[in-house]
Amino acid sequence: MGYEPQADFGTPASTSEKLVTLTIDGRSVTVPEGTSVMRAAAECGGSIPKLCATDNVKSFGSCRLCLVEVDGMRGTPASCTTPAMEGMNVHTQTPRLQKLRKGVMELYISDHPLDCLTCSDNGDCELQDNAAAVGLRDVRYGYEGESHLGLATDESNPYFDFDPSKCIVCSRCVRACDEVQGTFALTIEGRGFGSMVSAGVASDDFLSSECVSCGACVQACPTGTLQEKTMREIGKPERAVVTTCAYCGVGCTFRAEMRGEQLVRMVPWKDGKANRGHSCVKGRFAWGYANHQDRITEPMIRKSVDDPWQVVSWEEAIGYAASELKRIKAEHGARALGGITSSRCTNEETFLVQKLIRAGFGANNVDTCARVCHSPTGYGLKTTFGTSAGTQDFDSVMDSDVILIIGANPTDGHPVFASRMKRRLRQGARLIVIDPRRTDMVKSPHIEAQHHLALQPGTNVAVLTAMAHVIVTEGLADEAFIRERCDWDEYQDWAAFVSQERNSPEVLEPVTRVPAEELRGAARLFATGGNGAIYYGLGVTEHSQGSSTVMAIANLAMVTGNIGRRGVGVNPLRGQNNVQGACDMGSFPHELSGYRHISDEETRKLFEADWGVTLDSEPGLRIPNMLDAALDGSFRAIYIQGEDILQSDPNTVHVAAGLKAMECVIVQDLFLNETANYAHIFLPGSTFLEKDGTFTNAERRIQPVRKVMEPANGYADWEVTQLLANALDLGWTYTHPSQILAEIARLTPSFAGVSWARLEREGSLQWPVKDDTHEGSPIMHVDGFVRGKGKFVVTDYVPTDEKTGPRFPLLLTTGRILSQYNVGAQTRRTGNTAWHPEDLLEIHPTDAENRGLKDGDWVKLSSRTGETTLRATITERVAPGVVYTTFHHPATQANVVTTEYSDWATNCPEYKVTAVQITPSNGPTDWQEDYNSWSERSRRIVASLTAEAAE
Repeated sequence: MGYEPQADFGTPASTSEKLVTLTIDGRSVTVPEGTSVMRAAAECGGSIPKLCATDNVKSFGSCRLCLVEVDGMRGTPASCTTPAMEGMNVHTQTPRLQKLRKGVMELYISDHPLDCLTCSDNGDCELQDNAAAVGLRDVRYGYEGESHLGLATDESNPYFDFDPSKCIVCSRCVRACDEVQGTFALTIEGRGFGSMVSAGVASDDFLSSECVSCGACVQACPTGTLQEKTMREIGKPERAVVTTCAYCGVGCTFRAEMRGEQLVRMVPWKDGKANRGHSCVKGRFAWGYANHQDRITEPMIRKSVDDPWQVVSWEEAIGYAASELKRIKAEHGARALGGITSSRCTNEETFLVQKLIRAGFGANNVDTCARVCHSPTGYGLKTTFGTSAGTQDFDSVMDSDVILIIGANPTDGHPVFASRMKRRLRQGARLIVIDPRRTDMVKSPHIEAQHHLALQPGTNVAVLTAMAHVIVTEGLADEAFIRERCDWDEYQDWAAFVSQERNSPEVLEPVTRVPAEELRGAARLFATGGNGAIYYGLGVTEHSQGSSTVMAIANLAMVTGNIGRRGVGVNPLRGQNNVQGACDMGSFPHELSGYRHISDEETRKLFEADWGVTLDSEPGLRIPNMLDAALDGSFRAIYIQGEDILQSDPNTVHVAAGLKAMECVIVQDLFLNETANYAHIFLPGSTFLEKDGTFTNAERRIQPVRKVMEPANGYADWEVTQLLANALDLGWTYTHPSQILAEIARLTPSFAGVSWARLEREGSLQWPVKDDTHEGSPIMHVDGFVRGKGKFVVTDYVPTDEKTGPRFPLLLTTGRILSQYNVGAQTRRTGNTAWHPEDLLEIHPTDAENRGLKDGDWVKLSSRTGETTLRATITERVAPGVVYTTFHHPATQANVVTTEYSDWATNCPEYKVTAVQITPSNGPTDWQEDYNSWSERSRRIVASLTAEAAE
């Protein structure tokens, strides 16, 4: 498509259902009551000049450029702050208005440098456009901007510059930071011509301030004051393609704005139903990894992991991979082969990988990183509600009265949704946070949790059971809802269980470390505070009782009647962009797409008839089982697409040993990641900018991913999988992902009504989409649960086997930080390293003092599994006895210390509870030094065997 800026209606849309009709410049227009005159004019094709107004923030009325005349009304009111009324007759273009606007614009121009020809915003500047719109040709006043001339451009931010000389003090950036992002990092300093935007105190620049670089201010700025560096370097875009972000599970929609084959900027799409025109630093700016020098764009092979890599043709690489897979299958059987799908790749690519493994390899040894993070969500919600996904759309939070966040850190992990959540909290919703850390959601500008239950890591089930105890014993249960919607007999059994004295907050306080009265207050608030919504993350699922906790959350929602309408529900916040989709597509060894068990004969026959093969009816191996089987010699080959299990999975030493024991490890990725250290075949992958397909976000929203540029490696990931499949004689003939999506739809009931044509037409669909006429399901379980009656499940608290003691007295929990993503393969290759260049260990001042540690000291982090070193940061964000770190940097390899304990139902690793000791250190451990040395040797590349011989 050609380049057209997104339409800006000046003020937000009204949500009123009552309509009013008015006349603007002789044209009749009907709009919802509460719509501004400015927006009404835009909706009927008019255009009122404006500078301080934009439709993602509330009207402000400061620039005085949007004045109009209204019959029967005195003066010239601002159209942005004047509501449309029934029968109103508005004039937007009169000689009086022309004179007033020209005078206002003259004052703005007098305080603005007229360097338009050399400004990189030339042609993309609202000040320039509006000067032309009001007919300004001469300026009677001299340039008054001397007050800003001594102020240097702030170039500290990696992605945008701030030039105060061009600021017109419209406050749009400040308002966007406040209203859209909710960080309140910007302010206006000074008065009159001396006023200007500030990023905080005088010593602050944009990098050192509280600015989170979400881009809302840059997007709001009507001049070249806040200017993306890429606009200056590349120039104005000439075309735009709407696509979906490939970072977290929020699934933001962006306009990829291009100049030729160069991506100039990613601008959040206002019509994106997941993000509503907002973005975070990763999606908005951190896409430079696509062209990073580390990227591998040619296939490579090697006989042994001790050899250097040899660059080969695609034909040779695919041929070698197929021959090795055929050889191993012939020698050891189909169950010696397996693969791992990616939560970063599209639904279509994931579906093809599991199809290749089942239909081509001949066994069900397929797993995915989605199981390593959110498989308890699937198990727990399917058991209680009947479907393996969250219940709401993101918009639903704006109708919540009480928000309960457990085991999630939305401001870091899901920042765009966190901004919407914070907006609702500023409107008056109340908040309960259950987390061992004091996250930003506990307290930050203009929001504060009513209750922070700083529990002992590993005691989620105990805390939730104690809350249920309060609700049941104090008569706060919604009996009418339970009788109508749930199994009453099961409820009575459950209620009797939670009512036992051993489950009271007082008895459990020594276990949970949550003060009983605080827990009782939180339970009462959730049960009586109106619409209650629960949002949870990996701090729930990555535990030995992950599935039990998910079921306990479902119990809490059902007992309070908070299911089946807007503003309530149980909502898992998915970590990666397509975790939900990877689960939906049949990436688990026991399930085909749509969460149907491989042993179900009717389901299996459906796939066998479509694929023309016979499928193994026995569930296959999960990742840890594959690694164990490799060490005992029964598992020999693995195909890994877009997943770095060496850095992301627990017990790094065990993962490395399992990979090293295999005869054929095929890695398909963008970079030589840590897993590729043990690979024999490397197939270069493609970025989300280089492919078509779909992602499914945390709200079950299926959204199109559109190709922006040609793949640097020559193929989209699905095409590489098809090359390998056809080398294994499967005869696939897909020419576009739309054909794969059609196959998914005919084999998967929840996708039955989804097609590429519908997504192109409608933008997105939320499954289940039952047929071509079904509009999708923003809210689940509206009239009844998918399983029929809601199922209450008794969730007894079982302490984890991972225990602290004299050797390992502290508990480690892990998580993410805003600027980095997962194992950091993408974000570490962007400017985001300015904020987080290394993993840090958070430790409480008391624990630090007991060990003689100062802020910034190197420390050794040891567990029963392994040890690593990193720098300490002393903070009260963690409680005494608890330490915290991220896992974004391979130099740390935080998972070398995590254990192999896992969820009882799904094998989801228990990343969040590891007993550790912290001691002073003077440098890397022996393991780190050996690992770094091995990594360097493993990444050697030679152009050919001849070149290797010459060396």
